[in-house]
Amino acid sequence: MTLNQNHSESGGVIINNSESVLMNHDNVELTFCHADSLPEAFRQSRKGSVFLTPYRVIFVAKGRDALQSFMMPFYLMKSCEIKQPVLGANYIKGTISAEPGGGWEGCATFKLVFAAGGAIEFGQCMLQVAAAASRGQPVTPGFGGCPYMANGTCAYLPPPANGVYPPGPPPGYSYPSPPQGVFYSDELQQVSLIPVVSGGQRSSTGVTGL
Repeated sequence: MTLNQNHSESGGVIINNSESVLMNHDNVELTFCHADSLPEAFRQSRKGSVFLTPYRVIFVAKGRDALQSFMMPFYLMKSCEIKQPVLGANYIKGTISAEPGGGWEGCATFKLVFAAGGAIEFGQCMLQVAAAASRGQPVTPGFGGCPYMANGTCAYLPPPANGVYPPGPPPGYSYPSPPQGVFYSDELQQVSLIPVVSGGQRSSTGVTGL
C-alpha cells in the first residue's frame, strides 16, 4: 500500500498507462481500526471516491489534508470481507500491508463504507479481478463480471485503444507470481461466488488468498 502517490493536483486519480478503471464509486468513507497506533494521516475518516483497476484499489479523498490518496495492491491485501450490518451502510473490511517506499510502515485494518450503496457490487467484482491478477491474466473493462462504470468525475486514464493488456502487471509495478506449486486462484474464485444474503441479515464474503 502507498500513501499520497496516486492523486493529481485537481483531485483526480493517477494510474499507469497500461491500466484502466474497471469500476468506481463516489460517496465512500475510508476509516482505519485502532488508528491510535497508526501514522497521523490514518487517524481520521475521509470521504471520497474509490477506484478498481486490474491490479489494485485506489481511494482518493475529497479536500486537502494529510491523506489524499491511498493505494492498495491486491497482493498486499488479506482477510477482505463484504459486511452488511443491520444498521448502517454496507462496507468492505480488510487488512493492508505497507509497500516498500509507500510512505508508511506496518499493516492496518481498513473499512470502506459505501454510504450511497455499491459495496456488494464493488466487493464481488474486486474478488474476481484479484483472482485474475493472481493468474497473471488481468481483466479488461469489457469482462463480464465488472462493467465499466466511469462517471466522468475524475481524470483517470482511458484503456488502450486496441484493448490489449499485458499478460502481467504494468512495467515498474511489483506484483509477485504465485509460489511454485501453490495454487490459490481456485479458492479465490470459489469465495467470490458465495451468495450475499439480503433482507437486513448479516453476511460477508471472505478472501483468504488476497
